[in-house]
Amino acid sequence: MPENISLLDIGANFSLEPLFVEQLKGDLGTPTQPRQTPSVHWSQAKPTKVNLPTIIGWFEEVSTLLELPRSPNNENYLSNWLGGNTSLAGSTPFAACYGGHQFGHWAGQLGDGRAISIAEIRSQQGHFELQLKGAGLTPYSRTADGRAVLRSSIREFLCSEAMHHLGIPTTRALSLVLTGDQVVRDILYNGNPKQEPGAIVCRVAPSFIRFGNFEILAARNELSELNHLIDFTITNFYPHLSQLKPDQQRAEWFKEVCTRTAFMIAEWQRVGFVHGVMNTDNMSILGLTIDYGPYGWLDNYDPTWTPNTTDAQGRRYRFENQPFIGKWNLTCLANALATVIDDHQCLYEGLNAYEETIANEILLTQCKKFGLFSDDMLNDKPMEIFEFTQKGLSLMHELEMDHTLTFLAMQNFAVSNNTDDSSSIFADCFYKTPNDTQLQKWNKFLIDWLSLRNKFLNEEQTLQSIKIQQRVNPQFILRNYLSQIAIEKAELGDYEALHNLMNALKSPYDLNDADKHYMSKRPDWAKHKVGCSMLSCSS
Repeated sequence: MPENISLLDIGANFSLEPLFVEQLKGDLGTPTQPRQTPSVHWSQAKPTKVNLPTIIGWFEEVSTLLELPRSPNNENYLSNWLGGNTSLAGSTPFAACYGGHQFGHWAGQLGDGRAISIAEIRSQQGHFELQLKGAGLTPYSRTADGRAVLRSSIREFLCSEAMHHLGIPTTRALSLVLTGDQVVRDILYNGNPKQEPGAIVCRVAPSFIRFGNFEILAARNELSELNHLIDFTITNFYPHLSQLKPDQQRAEWFKEVCTRTAFMIAEWQRVGFVHGVMNTDNMSILGLTIDYGPYGWLDNYDPTWTPNTTDAQGRRYRFENQPFIGKWNLTCLANALATVIDDHQCLYEGLNAYEETIANEILLTQCKKFGLFSDDMLNDKPMEIFEFTQKGLSLMHELEMDHTLTFLAMQNFAVSNNTDDSSSIFADCFYKTPNDTQLQKWNKFLIDWLSLRNKFLNEEQTLQSIKIQQRVNPQFILRNYLSQIAIEKAELGDYEALHNLMNALKSPYDLNDADKHYMSKRPDWAKHKVGCSMLSCSS
């Protein structure tokens, strides 16, 4: 296989569009030598060759988006390119320079330590950056090896697309490549390293620019480069602001970053997603969910839960705290921008827009999830409705009820409209058997819920509200135990469970009959199993 291959070799119908490397300042030093890189936005990088790259996962929808078909004729070229063994002629593989606040503390220069962008392209659907995660050393790898293992790669590969089909802003995933090499990892950082199969995910986004890209430049007082990055970001990814005057552009841009971030996090709360490591270097400037590491999904509703073992003590990134952390991170970004934006008032206005947007979005989604939604209800009694939904969530927490299944059961209960059916309808929602007092409390809540619906909604509105519930309450979420089953089988060379999940996640609100078995709560064996309930930042 040659060092460089062509667009024709991989069967691509897209064209190259290297915006980041051509419009921003780069470092063309040694691609695999870790170092500090002052005054640049990116550094040249080169994927480390692997032994036997084999594509074991491929999302056709993303392939179509990129105009990159897969066929027997180009399989060998694709697997070697997406496995890091060859480069695309005309492209400049690079790793981005950024810093970040990690767990509330400034960490200095971080950068793409195990991610290498192998191409920026233009298809009929827009501009996209293709990035290999786990492709080897970069100038930002520090003391790490830049590799990734199969288990973390499967998790990111699946979750990117699961989130997209749930309607949540996210990066995408094209391919999952098994490298044929072994990687040593200590999964819980407890002194028990072992060899694991290596893998590489090709993830896709219009851009992977993070809050931390701006922070590092401000921290180093590299204000010319910071201004350059701001203008680059607005011109290429917020072009609708180009008609405004420069100062207005920046003010409206920051406000839009804030509102996009608010919408994204409100959507996380809607489906019970916990990112797990909301450091500022893991926050997209485009309002996309990025960097799927120690993430998790609520099984039993527990607002204090975090999946990240590193966060187990402080629980900084617990489910209920995600809206607050969103503003904290945006404040860090605002502090960086304040070094080059004289009008600090516009930054405060952006942060206020975040608070207003996320409050409104969470109110709206909670009302819809509980089937307590109509324009009249939100206009007349918004806080009364919201307080009632919070009461329901508190009961779900107390009774250890499954977050996803309980809302599905409420839809069925709304259709039956009969309190005598509650025991059978909600039977599969409990993680521990409720006592009589607890059942009475839940039944009382259901009676009050029906009464509230009847008070505010007529028959037509009630039917419409049930339809809305069906659109916001997924039947399928990528529960950690499901991914873990697929991981353990894939590590043995069996990819059937992986491919089954790839199919199921495409229709999370209306599962096919063959996938209905995914509508079940976490089994007891998975409650404390590593990979199901506990995850680390280890790749």
